[in-house]
Amino acid sequence: MARFLYGHCGFCLRAILQDYESCCRKKKSGTVTTPSCFIRWDLHPFSGAFENITLQSLPQPTGKDGKTISIGIIGAIVVPIIVILVLLVVGLIFCRRRKLNQTVKTQVGEEIVSINSLEFNLKTIEAATDKFSDSNMIGRGGFGEVYKGKLLTGTEVAVKRLSKTSGQGAQEFKNEAVLVTKLQHRNLVRLLGFCLEGEEKILVYEFVPNKSLDYFLFDPAKQGELDWTRRYNIIGGIARGILYLHQDSLLTIIHRDLKVSNILLDADMNPKIADFGMARIFGVDQSQANTSKIVGTYGYMSPEYAMRGHFSMKSDVYSFGVMILEIISGKKNSSSYDIDDSSGNLVTHAWSLWGSESPLKLVEPSIIESYESNEAIRCIHIALLCIQEDPADRPMLPEIIVMLTDFTTTLPVPRMPRFCHSSMSDLASQSTSRSIPDSINDASITNI
Repeated sequence: MARFLYGHCGFCLRAILQDYESCCRKKKSGTVTTPSCFIRWDLHPFSGAFENITLQSLPQPTGKDGKTISIGIIGAIVVPIIVILVLLVVGLIFCRRRKLNQTVKTQVGEEIVSINSLEFNLKTIEAATDKFSDSNMIGRGGFGEVYKGKLLTGTEVAVKRLSKTSGQGAQEFKNEAVLVTKLQHRNLVRLLGFCLEGEEKILVYEFVPNKSLDYFLFDPAKQGELDWTRRYNIIGGIARGILYLHQDSLLTIIHRDLKVSNILLDADMNPKIADFGMARIFGVDQSQANTSKIVGTYGYMSPEYAMRGHFSMKSDVYSFGVMILEIISGKKNSSSYDIDDSSGNLVTHAWSLWGSESPLKLVEPSIIESYESNEAIRCIHIALLCIQEDPADRPMLPEIIVMLTDFTTTLPVPRMPRFCHSSMSDLASQSTSRSIPDSINDASITNI
């Protein structure tokens, strides 16, 4: 017992006794408790009083044989458990991030596969076009040539082969390839694929059997094939295609080179807008942009674009107005007319006839017997609204669609622009400092 007292417990009891003598000696009862031991005194019996006393210290864990488990053993058990839990959490986080990365890579991979599936090799295209033989050529312009071809699957295609000296370079090629693959509308030409090998830049489109609109409009032998009903439907189809580009597609796209040679006709004479090499994508909140490089076809360009490089949806609206006049008259805007002893183009000629209250004189003679005068006058009226000098005065495509389909809608009175009293050559002289690539394609049969 003496040896025990001199041990740890003895030290503890002596400390408690010292506390008892210093603070509690005169008290009749009390308890002094420490983490390892305690004492209790009372003047009355307290048999079994120690049974319900709880020590401040936690009971030491014991093994099956009743022996106390050492701290080392506890550490050997607890530490690995904690380490395992930490590793599990880290592993879960890593796996989750890896799965997310794999998902992103899969999406990118699908995009790459989708793009690769559109790519044709040069040998396939050469076989389809008989090595670009002249007998398969269906169109030629400043951009290069267009060939008719047939793939091994039997699908007929139109192959647009860009010339090495074409003004449409790699950027324009990229624009057209990327844009058209994302656009799906019955009034837009469908891109089937592309080829980019060496110096060759080739686009493969669906084959549109009836060539381009200018092929019929400006050929006296073909004009009669476009009666008024077809011309009116073509105007409406072009309007719906532009509306899709401006508003209904995922991207807001300004075409910048709308003209009749870029309107293809399918087997049912439905129009399809083509050639997106000059197109520009607008942001969600963007309504206009500027450029120092003027591209497009002179005669279809709006005044603010031709002179200052400002383009917007209203620029395409202006081009659409010019196309309406050409579709109705069967004449090119570049043609000359004698107006008050001065030379003017189709736009100034149309304004002159409107001012003299004889707009129907603009109608192409071959359709005089088939046209509806009310529809023709309304189309001319809409065209004049589209070619207003101030872009703010031009209607947007949703309004134009309503104007074409709802004859109860009252149209605004068009205001004659200042330039209608002079030829467009005067307008050109004001913008000679601008670089305007020559994309006028008077000699082409088709221009995809």
